[in-house]
Amino acid sequence: MIILKDILYKVSIEAVKGSTEMAINTLDFDSRKIGDNDVFVAIRGSVSDGHDYIEKAINQGAVAIVCDTFPDVIVGGITYIQVKDTNRALAYMASNYYGDPSQHLKLVGITGTNGKTTIASLLYQLFKKAGFKVGLLSTVKILVDDTEYKATHTTPDSLTINRYLREMVDNGVTHCFMEVSSHGIHQKRTEGLHFEGGVFTNLSHDHLDYHTDFAEYRDVKKSFFDHLPKNAFALSNLDDKNGIVMLQNTVARKLTYALKSYANYKAQILESQMGGLLLKINENEVWVRLIGTFNAYNLLAIYGTAVELGLDYFEVLRLLSELESVSGRFQYIISNEKITAIVDYAHTPDALENVLKTINDIRTKNETLITIVGCGGDRDKTKRPVMANIASSMSDKTIITSDNPRSEKPEDIIAEMEKGVEPQNFKKTMSITDRKQAIQAACQMAQPNDIILIAGKGHETYQEIQGVRYDFDDMQIVKELLIQLNK
Repeated sequence: MIILKDILYKVSIEAVKGSTEMAINTLDFDSRKIGDNDVFVAIRGSVSDGHDYIEKAINQGAVAIVCDTFPDVIVGGITYIQVKDTNRALAYMASNYYGDPSQHLKLVGITGTNGKTTIASLLYQLFKKAGFKVGLLSTVKILVDDTEYKATHTTPDSLTINRYLREMVDNGVTHCFMEVSSHGIHQKRTEGLHFEGGVFTNLSHDHLDYHTDFAEYRDVKKSFFDHLPKNAFALSNLDDKNGIVMLQNTVARKLTYALKSYANYKAQILESQMGGLLLKINENEVWVRLIGTFNAYNLLAIYGTAVELGLDYFEVLRLLSELESVSGRFQYIISNEKITAIVDYAHTPDALENVLKTINDIRTKNETLITIVGCGGDRDKTKRPVMANIASSMSDKTIITSDNPRSEKPEDIIAEMEKGVEPQNFKKTMSITDRKQAIQAACQMAQPNDIILIAGKGHETYQEIQGVRYDFDDMQIVKELLIQLNK
């Protein structure tokens, strides 16, 4: 039996109408899921306001309402709890309801624009290889040791986070690695969680459709480190100009990693090939299967995190050499005709530039590099011409196409992207609205030893058009098309 007052621990309460001594069933912020003896938390979202559904929640059986403003009509027998911030209240209530699960495992949060999924997923992979029971909360999937669940958000809502953390604890998981998005931080989804450490990857142009400007985006990321406890570690990329900013006000143990600067964890790229990297990490050499400078940073962050969590650094180097690339992150195949097709999630200007630079650094320049790129609808519009400019200037041929147009017309998104193509790149750039046709065109243009980069969607296995999700897997499609061409 759970008593309402017990899950209000650490919640900043401004006023109460009714009793908090009652037994409750569960809590939720979705009025459609409310049943008998439940608690409804009214959240103000960007699309709808939970306060508009208080009456509905009561009609469905809610016995307690958590809100930031009391409704005009107070129903007898119902407890109303007024708080300053319902998002924050939900986070603490969720943690209390599930028995504060983050206290019982080592939880590490990874934040930044690029690299979060790779670092979190490879940390999961490394600790599994080291013999631990491990959890993962990522964009790609949620893992409770060996049990996999579908992920819907980079950082789930606080109820979902705590529910999975509880399941992890109950199943003996000792470590969990979690992507922490700026949306998740801003909406207080990580409040009330006990982090063993935090990792900062980098900061570049993204999510400016949500945040008012880049400074706010940066400060939201920084607030994650500001709230880390004294016994945690804060590991930051010193080569990023915002890396030192992240550490300014944290009381956690400050640590850095870098390829270009003096840092606690330092690496040097000795060799870079399509088959992998030879790295020198803190004076020790290791061959890894991942490719590119951006992955050298990711692996260095992984190395530092693993060492800070108590693993022997020689053992960590051995495990790094065994790691395999994450789905949709520089994932490549080579056809029978020696055409290389690379699928990568690069959906920001910085990520796209990094991937193209990696390809250009490795290739001989005797082959043609064909890049397929699009931008998502209902998202930051300012990066569209920038993405097209990068693709067209760093590739031999570029095809601008659809990504997830969502509620926008794909032709409108493509037109905005085309504005970024400079005159000298017009002749080597074309636009094909249908993404499959764009991939097909690239496959038909490609000659033996050429390289096709399909950017933007990576691990996603769908395309969202006008509110409908259609099956669409870049890697599966390019494989099928290259096989057909070989016949």
